[in-house]
Amino acid sequence: MQVTETLNDGLKRGYAITVTAAELDEKVNEKLAEAQPEIEMKGFRKGKVPMPLLKKQFGQRLLGEAMQESIDGAMQKHFEDSGDRPAMQPEVKMTNEDWKEGDDINVEMSYEALPEIPEVDLSKIKAERLVVKADDAAVDEALGNLAETAQDFKARKKGSKAKDGDQVVMDFVGKVDGEEFEGGSAEDYPLVLGSNSFIPGFEDQLVGVKAGEEKAVTVTFPEEYGAEHLAGKEAVFDCTIKEVKEPVAAEINDDLAKKFGAEDLAALKSQIAERLEAEYVGASRAVMKRGILDELDKLVSFDLPPTLVQAEADQIAHQLWHEENPDVEGHDHDKIEPTDEHTKLAERRVRLGLLLAELGQKAEVEVSDAEMTQAIMNQARQYPGQERQFFEFVQQNAQMQQQLRAPIFEDKVIDYITELAKVTDKEVSKDDLQKAVESLDDQ
Repeated sequence: MQVTETLNDGLKRGYAITVTAAELDEKVNEKLAEAQPEIEMKGFRKGKVPMPLLKKQFGQRLLGEAMQESIDGAMQKHFEDSGDRPAMQPEVKMTNEDWKEGDDINVEMSYEALPEIPEVDLSKIKAERLVVKADDAAVDEALGNLAETAQDFKARKKGSKAKDGDQVVMDFVGKVDGEEFEGGSAEDYPLVLGSNSFIPGFEDQLVGVKAGEEKAVTVTFPEEYGAEHLAGKEAVFDCTIKEVKEPVAAEINDDLAKKFGAEDLAALKSQIAERLEAEYVGASRAVMKRGILDELDKLVSFDLPPTLVQAEADQIAHQLWHEENPDVEGHDHDKIEPTDEHTKLAERRVRLGLLLAELGQKAEVEVSDAEMTQAIMNQARQYPGQERQFFEFVQQNAQMQQQLRAPIFEDKVIDYITELAKVTDKEVSKDDLQKAVESLDDQ
C-alpha cells in the first residue's frame, strides 16, 4: 500500500492512495480463510471446502467488501501515522474508474486538518461574577405577581356592565333546533369573559350584560367539534345573569401561601427568595461565561478550517433569516448568503469551539450517562404524551445526541476554566444584572 502527499496548503491536505492488486487478493483470501471452517458445500465436509473453490464461489462477492476495508484501513493508518485529525469527513474517490479485477486501486483523499491548538495559561484569565441578593423589594414584587395569578373576583356595583376579564355567574340552557341537548345546561356557572373556554363568539356576546339580565346567545359549533351531533350546528343559549364580578388580586397572607404549597407566608417568602437567587446565579453565570469566552478569544489565534467556518456562517445566516421572517416555516427558500458579519461571528464560534474541545479533552472532561438522561428528559417535556417516542428518536439519532451533549460538555469545560481563572465577585443590583444579561444579545 502506498500513500503519497499531493497537497499541503495551510490546513488543506491531499493524498494519493494505491492499494495493490496483490494486497487486495490477500484481503479476499483472509476473509475466505476466516469463513472456511463454517462453510458447507455438496461433496465436501463442513470446513473442508478447498480454497480455490471457495474463491471461485465467493471471491467476487467479497471483493467490494475487501476494497472498502482496504481503503478504510489505509486512511486509518494514515491518520494514526500523521497525527492529523480531519475537520470534517474526508472526501474519497477512486481515480481509475475503468478498474477491473486484477488492477491496483488508485484513490484520492482530501480533507482539512484540525489545527494545532496553542497552550493557554488559564490562570491569566480574569472574570467577574455578579452577585445579587434577593432583597425584600424583589420578594414582595414576586409575591405581588403570584397574587395576580391567584386572582379572586368580587361583585361589581349593582347595575355594572360586564367587561372583558370579568367573571359572570349565570344559569344557561342550550338548545339546537329548539330542543335542549345533553351537556348544554348549567347553574351558577362562573365564566371568565375572554378566557376562550366556551365556543368561539359565546363570551363576546356577554360583554355588557348586567346582573339580573337575561340574554340569548347564538353561536355555531365548529365543524371539527368533538360531539358529531353538534358539529357545525347553530345553538341558542338562554342565559340568566346572576352576578357580575371584577378580578382582584388575592390577598397576600397565609391562605395565599397555602395555595402554592407553602406552610405559611413566611415559608412562601423563603421559597421565593431561594428561587430568585437561583435565577440570579443562572443569569450571572451567563454573563461570566461570555466574559470568559471573550478573554479566551483574545488569548488564542490559529488557522481555522475553511469548511467549518463556511458551514457555521451558513447556519448563522439561515437561522437569523428565519428569525427575521417568522412566517416562513419551511426551508425550501433560496440559499441565504452569509455576510461578512456572519463570517466573523462564525470564525469566533469555530475558534472557541475548537479551543474548548481541546481544553476539555486535556482535562478529561466527560458527559455522564446520568447527565445525558437528564438532558433528554428536559427536552422530552416539550412533547407531552410523546416522551417515549422522543427517547427512542434520540437513541437512534447520533446527531441529536451530539446536539444535547455539546452544551453540557461546554458548561463543564467553563466550570474547569473558572476553577483556574482569577474570579472576583461583585455585588450589584437586580437591575444591573438585568442590563448585563440584555447586553449579551447586543454583542
